[in-house]
Amino acid sequence: MTTYTKTKEQEKTEQPEKATVQAWLGLGVLSLTSLVVAIDLFVMLLALPKISQNLHASSTQLLWITDMYGFLLAGFMITMGTLGDRIGRRKVLLIGSGAFGMISLLVAFSQSAGMLIFARALLGVAGAMIAPAALSLIRHLFADPKENARAISIWLSCLISGSILGPLVGGVLLEHFWWGSVFLVGVPPMVIALLLGKIVLPEYKNPDADQLHFPSVFLSLATILPLIYGIKEVAAHGWQVVPVAALLVGVVFGVVFVRQQRILSNPLLDVTLFQKPAFTIMLLAMLINTMLPGGVMVLSTQYLQLVAGLSPLQAGLWMIPAMAASIVGFLISPSLARKIRPAYLIALGLICSISGMLVLCLTTVGGGIAPLLVGFALFNLGAGPLTTLGTGIVIGSVPPQKAGAAAAVSQTGNEFGFALGVAVVGSIGAFVYRLQTATLPHGLSADAAHSVRETLATAVATTGNLPGQLGRDVLLLARNAFVQEYHTVALLSAVVLAIVAVLIVVKLKGLPAIAEEHQGEGS
Repeated sequence: MTTYTKTKEQEKTEQPEKATVQAWLGLGVLSLTSLVVAIDLFVMLLALPKISQNLHASSTQLLWITDMYGFLLAGFMITMGTLGDRIGRRKVLLIGSGAFGMISLLVAFSQSAGMLIFARALLGVAGAMIAPAALSLIRHLFADPKENARAISIWLSCLISGSILGPLVGGVLLEHFWWGSVFLVGVPPMVIALLLGKIVLPEYKNPDADQLHFPSVFLSLATILPLIYGIKEVAAHGWQVVPVAALLVGVVFGVVFVRQQRILSNPLLDVTLFQKPAFTIMLLAMLINTMLPGGVMVLSTQYLQLVAGLSPLQAGLWMIPAMAASIVGFLISPSLARKIRPAYLIALGLICSISGMLVLCLTTVGGGIAPLLVGFALFNLGAGPLTTLGTGIVIGSVPPQKAGAAAAVSQTGNEFGFALGVAVVGSIGAFVYRLQTATLPHGLSADAAHSVRETLATAVATTGNLPGQLGRDVLLLARNAFVQEYHTVALLSAVVLAIVAVLIVVKLKGLPAIAEEHQGEGS
């Protein structure tokens, strides 16, 4: 057997090319579009009171106005990611950016609740065209692993920045303009991206791809939409008939979808990708890493408002340090990954996140918000390596022609993760809260006792109508019960993160550090 060893000269010539100025400008375009999509997820929440007042929207309509964008965004991710692989990722990105800008105008000037729901649905479809195409184009723009990791970290930082800028920008605009003004924020950036994208972004598509298989598109939507809806409804209203039925429908269609993809020569989703350990383990880890912050973040904002007594705006501002810690984690991870293997760096980051969860267990009813701020910041800082390197590993573990589909699966997993976190973590927390409020002081009516046991929010509202000392006693009990709920969720999250860290180290310890990649075989 002849052994071929590359010479130093050959290794040198095979080193991937460094990114050009045009590539970094392209990253700016991709980051700008993704930032706008992220902002749009958060500005709606602040606008809901004015929308209800001006459009006379019912509570059910408000629910659909809030959720429709996220439903369609998650539902069409896989379809749009695969479509980009087939017809061109730049084409899909630019079409999505242009459509997002135009539909934002329709949203802003909606004349009825029904029109707004329809416009938000269209906006979700347009948004689904952007994230998978952007993430897969990053791989094409940055061949060098070091630059690719840096580019992904910058892109992710822009995504998380949307959660910070959304409420701030929305709050300022709503103080001076009508409710629709918050949706005009995305129009100028999308116009800029549309114009610059044609110049600085390269086109890439799979030359061997067939036409889009529309039965697969239907089955993917029939799987994802009922699952997302069911998870959200279970989180909001418990295990009722309709959400449970939706979950079952989603599971049934999911089984049919997977079986169909296995027999297609050019499937919408190549399920054989899940046979790659790095791909599957990282997707699972990132799903969990998205799920836990979803549940913990909801409880953290409730603590700030219902236990610490802060206003919604104050609570939002106090969450900024944690979001900033996420950005720091994203940005420093690529540099650290040049010297530390991904599995060990991710595990170290998760240890930081676990320490943050343990710090959250120091929160008390009257002890101030410092433990929450420090703990949640540590949690977000430690998530940086997993999110940044995990995204790169998922995209890099598949052939270039399937990068769009892989990016779509990754982003869809994020949507599922957050929804699952609110549902699963929220359900566990609610159980603990009700257990802690099983015994209440004498003197409460049956209706008042039921409201106190429901949630801390209903308990606060109920105790405001109770006489003097009884109201104070019940409120203190409810707040202590909520703190126990918070501690339980934090401890559970710490245990799950520890399991994830061990799994990654055991299964993926062989993955090289970024600086070791592309050094050539036989070296």
